[in-house]
Order: sequence, then C-alpha cells, then structure tokens
Amino acid sequence: MKVLYLSCHSILEYDELKLFHELGVDIFSHGAYIDPQNPGDATRPSLDYSVDPILMELAKQNPDKACLSKDLLDKFDVVFFMWKPEWIKSNIENLKNKMCILRTIGQSTKYNEIQIREFKKILGNRLKIVRYSPLERTIPVFAGEDALIRFYKDPEELKDWNGKNNIVITIAQSFKRRSQFCGTEIFLASTDGLPRKVYGKDNQDLGEMAESNITYERLKQVLRDSRVFFYTGTYPASYTLGFIEAFMTGVPIVALGYREGNCSWLPDQCTYEIPFIIRNGENGFWGDYPKILREEIIYLLNNVEKAKEIGEAGRQTAIELFGKEKIKKEWEEFWKDVEEEL
Repeated sequence: MKVLYLSCHSILEYDELKLFHELGVDIFSHGAYIDPQNPGDATRPSLDYSVDPILMELAKQNPDKACLSKDLLDKFDVVFFMWKPEWIKSNIENLKNKMCILRTIGQSTKYNEIQIREFKKILGNRLKIVRYSPLERTIPVFAGEDALIRFYKDPEELKDWNGKNNIVITIAQSFKRRSQFCGTEIFLASTDGLPRKVYGKDNQDLGEMAESNITYERLKQVLRDSRVFFYTGTYPASYTLGFIEAFMTGVPIVALGYREGNCSWLPDQCTYEIPFIIRNGENGFWGDYPKILREEIIYLLNNVEKAKEIGEAGRQTAIELFGKEKIKKEWEEFWKDVEEEL
C-alpha cells in the first residue's frame, strides 16, 4: 500500500509522518517534507528516513497540488488529503480508482460539508473522512465521518514544566495581521501591563513583545519555563496544535470561552471545543471577558503552587485526549482497515 500525503500544514505534517512511519506505512509527502532529511520549513526538525529520489523529482515537477499529474497519482494506491477540499475537486477525475482520505484540521464550514457530500457521490466508499474533533458533527449539513482521530503530541517530548519565568505567553502565526481569526485584541486587552510574549512566525509587527523565529527546541524550553499560557484559538478550529503542546507540557492555560472562542460570522457553527476540555479552575481556566481573564492570569502569576496543581491536571487531561500512544493505536487500526479494503 503506497500512500501519497498532500500537506497544507508543516507542523501537523511532521507529527503525522513521524507517527505513520513508526507504524510502517509506506508514505510519501508532497509538502514541506518532500525531502524528509531537508525539510522546507525549519519550524520542525528533519525526519530520519529517506524516500525514492524519482518520487521527489516527480513531486517537484507538480508543485500545484490542485493540479497533479496522472503520472504522479498513478504511483500510489492511496491519496491522503490533509484538508484542502479544493485539491480533491480539481483532481477528482484521476482519483476515481484511488482510495482517498480526507483528514480534517478544524477549518470546515457548511460550504465545505456540502463539497464533501458531492465528493462522496462521485467517489463513494473510496473516500474516507477522518475527523479531528467530535464538535465537527455540529456543523450544518455535516457530511459524516469514517473515523475520529485527534491530533497528538508525545508526553515524553513535552514535559517538565517549571514556570520559573513569571510571564504570560501565547503562540500564534501572523498574530496581528490575522487578528480577526486569532483573538488578538482580547489577548492584548487581557494582558495589558503584564509581562507577556508572543511566539511564532511573522510577528515582527508586534515589536519587542514577539519572538518570531523559534526552533522546536526553543519552543519546548519556552513552554517549560513560562508561568501562564493564554489560548485564543483560531476561528473556526476546535483546538490547535499550539494548545496541545502547552497543555501536554503542563503550562497552566487561560483560554477564551464559548462566546469569544466561536466565530461570530458563523453563527450556526459552534465548533470551539476548549470549554468542554478545560474544567474551569481544575485543569485550566476559560472566560469571555478581558477583566475575568486578566484576574485568572494574575492569580496564576501570583500563586506558583496553584499554577503547578492546575498545570499537572491539564497535562493529565492532555495525555488522556491527545497522548501519542492513544492516537497511534487509533491510526494503526485505521490503516489496517484501509489496507483490507484495497
């Protein structure tokens, strides 16, 4: 079973390729990891396996994943779409004899669910849908699922929180420029006057508040050392990898609640899952008003023992929901079923 993995998110790509190779899946990525030992994005490290140089060259000759050649697609039995329904739509004539997997990443809306229904009519049971959150089932005209498999993180990599830096942080890409999607204003209002830092790419417009170019090792250190993690979400996602990384490390989290976490311009879609994951005051905090969020942050900044207690409880929840071994077993079962159907 040869699998072509089409990626739109290099960090998730790194996580899933690493896991799939551990499971023995023969998979080739058309994304940042076309050459896994020299990835096109330095946000995550290289992966310790090699690929067929013929496939690498063929992928480079097909840079537009919305228009892949039949020659490339015919090298594979399965095509794995990390989201981007338009990639399925534009390639659909050459997919009719393939097993196709659509992996959602928290960006689906009613319009996308309608698209997926149309793909199902054409591809039938050869299109498998893997959801990443149970709240996707609430999206209007939900198109169904074949599996629910969350994102994962390794608790052996993300651990040993100490909170020695009395600071509140967040992780976001293009935080100011994408403010309408990232809750930037509520973060700024809630942390005004407090020691704070934003980590992630393309944040130079935030000045000294931001550190834009951060390696994976540096990220893990920042999470271990920071007292509080402020989570704003990214509309309309249920949760993000940044949330899991902080939760798994044991940083006490202060997050947006139902009202601010869900997207105001999608009033019939409530997919933000954090208030279902965080039990307020037990394994984290959430709220919808800067005054309340600020009080929760200050409480954690001033109470290191309580911060440790809440962070440890959050880490246990993270392992239960997103732990590597749990998710690995779910993918192992999924890939077995796919192979049996081929």
